[in-house]
Amino acid sequence: MMEPMKPEVMIGQVNDLPTMNRELATAFLQAAASVLTAEQGRKVQRVFITGDGDSYHAARGAEMAFENIARIPCEPMSAQRFLDYGAEWMPVKAAGDTLVLAISASGRTQRVVQSVERAREYGALTVGVTGNAGSPLALAAEHQLILQLPDMGPSPGIRTYNASLLGLYGLALALGEQQGTLSAEEAGAIRTEISELTTVMAATLAASEPVCHEIVAALKGADTMVWLGSGPSYGTALFAAAKVVEAAGLFAIGQDLEEWAHVERFAYPDNMPVFIIAPPGRSHWRAVALAKTAKAIGHRVIALVDEGDQELAEQADYVLPVAGAVREEFTPLVYHIAANFIASYWATSLGRYPFHSNDAAFREASRH
Repeated sequence: MMEPMKPEVMIGQVNDLPTMNRELATAFLQAAASVLTAEQGRKVQRVFITGDGDSYHAARGAEMAFENIARIPCEPMSAQRFLDYGAEWMPVKAAGDTLVLAISASGRTQRVVQSVERAREYGALTVGVTGNAGSPLALAAEHQLILQLPDMGPSPGIRTYNASLLGLYGLALALGEQQGTLSAEEAGAIRTEISELTTVMAATLAASEPVCHEIVAALKGADTMVWLGSGPSYGTALFAAAKVVEAAGLFAIGQDLEEWAHVERFAYPDNMPVFIIAPPGRSHWRAVALAKTAKAIGHRVIALVDEGDQELAEQADYVLPVAGAVREEFTPLVYHIAANFIASYWATSLGRYPFHSNDAAFREASRH
């Protein structure tokens, strides 16, 4: 049974991200490089990534790395969907040509374990990405990528999320190298690039934290909100919204930029907070346009952007700056930082505990 988890646990976790990246990123990326043999890696023609919750959000965040860096088609899929639909329809044409990466930090997520078992039934090569070497997921998959973190007590899924991303990026780089898309030197340089994001993380923490206090104080009366992003930032938007829901119990959704324009743009209240995650990259132009739209409707717009992005900042009520350059594929490691502060501070302001962890009746009702 989960012990009551106070909101400030999230602050400790997000503040640890630079240390975690400095101490473990290189090791995780190197571990990923040896999960498959060179022969196995050369055979892979397509990748499916599956998980639930934060793990699914990490899958969404890593899709671009597989497709744009490794040049391998990649399909993220929630575990229930993969289990009941996706596995049967995988286009497995030869042994080892379809790779399924299944993510669960605990290694005990039931649908994820079942997804691996189902994937093997249909002939896919499987890798369990987990922090628990002796877990059901690790035992169910043919190969394992173990991403073990130092214990910090109750986990709200912040450090484990970054660990999953690091593991997935490492697997993408390994496949790119094994297939000749990347040279050893190129892959090594990208691994170094990821490990050096430690500085950006630390600077972003310092820049974001005071603004997050201000935002929560200003928006305290809101009980619904939306987080928007596209490409890798869609995964970040899903994760950010999830942290607000889990911590503060507010109704928050993560949505694709253009899908919001087609659907949630019509939702009341007109002053609903709209958080727009828009690093420099392919969909930035659309984020700027939709920030203008949201502002004109009456929404309070909060932009999570590069610190030098004046174009989007001009449309925002508040700006949460990311202090340093990040390749678009790897922005999910950094651009969620402010969301964790906001989730924690909002929960504190409402007197709520993450995951209803102080509510025994809720936990009992949720046992399904």
